[in-house]
Amino acid sequence: MSTTVPTGFIPPFRRAAVLGAGTMGAQIAAHLANAGLEVDLMDMAPEEGDPNDIVASGFSKAVKMSPDPFFSDAAAERIRLGNFRDDLDRLADVDWVIEAIVERLDIKRDMMQRIEKAAGPDTIISTNTSGIPVGEIAEGRSESFRSRFLGTHFFNPPRYLELLEVIPSDQTDEAVVERIASFARIHLGKGVVVAKDSPYFIGNRIGVFGLLLAMREHSEGGFTIEEIDELTGTLVGHPKSATYRTADLVGLDVLQNVIENLYEKVPHDESREVFRLPDMMQQLIEAGRLGQKSGAGFYRKAGGDILSWNPAAEEYTKPESKDPGDIDDVREEKDLVRRLRMLLEAEGRSGGFFRRTTLGLMAYAARRIPEITESPIDVDRAIRWGFSWEMGPFEMWDAIGFERVYARMQDEGYELPAWVHAMHDSGDPSFYEGGGEVTRVWSPDGGGFVARPRPSDERTFDPDRQEPIWTNEEAALYRVGDDVALFEFRSKANTLGQRVLAGLRECIAKVESDRDLRGMVIANGGKNFSVGANLKEMGKALLTGQFDQIGESIDNFQRSI
Repeated sequence: MSTTVPTGFIPPFRRAAVLGAGTMGAQIAAHLANAGLEVDLMDMAPEEGDPNDIVASGFSKAVKMSPDPFFSDAAAERIRLGNFRDDLDRLADVDWVIEAIVERLDIKRDMMQRIEKAAGPDTIISTNTSGIPVGEIAEGRSESFRSRFLGTHFFNPPRYLELLEVIPSDQTDEAVVERIASFARIHLGKGVVVAKDSPYFIGNRIGVFGLLLAMREHSEGGFTIEEIDELTGTLVGHPKSATYRTADLVGLDVLQNVIENLYEKVPHDESREVFRLPDMMQQLIEAGRLGQKSGAGFYRKAGGDILSWNPAAEEYTKPESKDPGDIDDVREEKDLVRRLRMLLEAEGRSGGFFRRTTLGLMAYAARRIPEITESPIDVDRAIRWGFSWEMGPFEMWDAIGFERVYARMQDEGYELPAWVHAMHDSGDPSFYEGGGEVTRVWSPDGGGFVARPRPSDERTFDPDRQEPIWTNEEAALYRVGDDVALFEFRSKANTLGQRVLAGLRECIAKVESDRDLRGMVIANGGKNFSVGANLKEMGKALLTGQFDQIGESIDNFQRSI
């Protein structure tokens, strides 16, 4: 469990501007407003009519989105609309400008020229590009501009996906990187990964490669769409959307742009041919079937049925097979690591699929270091935070067993970089040390373990190594240093029941009366901070007719929260 305490002050942003009110721009503006910023959201002015028609349309769509990008109606009210023709002068008064317009280098460069003329001399400027090299976007701008310019790649939807890739160019001031990373982590709730300025950075470079490896199994391995989604979903610690449902959510046209641009921009990549648009995806795009936004993609809902695209028949049909047929024992296993180990050793179709896709992804991720980052932990964080996997490729490798995976890769001819072979020869190879609370990470450059990179204001606390100063059955209070206490609740699923809430009220009073304590952090080490009120406790009171207890519980909940 980690908590944060202030060790140095970095001024937060108060006002920001987002240029581009499309799907991403409007949602980024929403999340900045969620954090309390006053936000100017702008877009092009149409040739005729209200100059704010385009931005108003984008904002209106954001307000109606599901899941909701706004915390509250009050957050939406902090956004002021404008347009590029009439309102760029507002940039003189903002702390941070985020460009989120169309993914074309020439258009972005033109916008940077306009921003430089309008923005203040200390304003930080960033681009939300998903893959265009940041240094190329800033070409032609002044030295001062380039020192304040960087990439900030939010993942969609920005409110809900944790990853923010921060991409400095070789001319970005380190203080600018630190300020953006600190603000994003503390105020926007982001997991920040600093990536090198390479094509499509870390998340998309590795994530899209993995998605395309899986899609290859349709044409080359004879797997159905449904079988591939079964084998790349929760079974292996990935989201339910798996491969093809994820593509439908992202948009096939968006994926096409990423895939084709990646192929063009990585001529040196030994696995470049993987970045070819699958024939089936091309077929769907040409027919205007772009995924969820068009009502049909790889999947289409018809009444109560979910149909999938049949490329041979060129129509949507009920799936012939949803189950590969040889994973019943794997599916029954509740532990993810054991499932992964079972699939690695499985002899049937599913075992072959797993080895080709998972070992292929692990080997590719290893070969991309140091091109996209210097450390395995950045790859793992990007994939976990940006694609909602339970483990990134190197964490998965360690979990299955480094030697076991390495031996399989050697047997099956996977190309590995020299630093992985050096790890193997070190005698006790692994990417991480420290168990659940990773303390050290293997450094490919140094050939040994280094301390896990962490923000300067983050501190690790292990409640098993310290006696609490107060405790009950479901909560405890600890001193964590710097005159700060930590209230940890550990009820089942971290529910907020009467013992937790009574403990919270008692501990607040205790901290307020203790001259040696200046504050209290509320935290726990669970997967979820809390699933909410303890409804089981309420239900039991209802069934036994203890209605006074229900009223008291509701009152205690409201007073505590």
